[in-house]
Amino acid sequence: MKVVNIHEAKTHLSRLVEMAAQGESFIIARAGKPLVKVAALGIPESGQEQRLGFMAGAITVPEDFDCMAAGEIEALFGGEA
Repeated sequence: MKVVNIHEAKTHLSRLVEMAAQGESFIIARAGKPLVKVAALGIPESGQEQRLGFMAGAITVPEDFDCMAAGEIEALFGGEA
């Protein structure tokens, strides 16, 4: 990952922001010590999974899902099927 000092970040901010927006994050350092990491919004970091919609198209939900086995479930809770 690229490390830039504060002076370079101020001088080349537009170029660095464009770089981060394209998915190449970088670190801003002061006196050689890392201060912040700059990354595009919405892009998961390496090792981090994006969970929302991860099984899209892999499963189907039956139309009667909300009433499947209703009689059996009712019987389990002491009602009559």
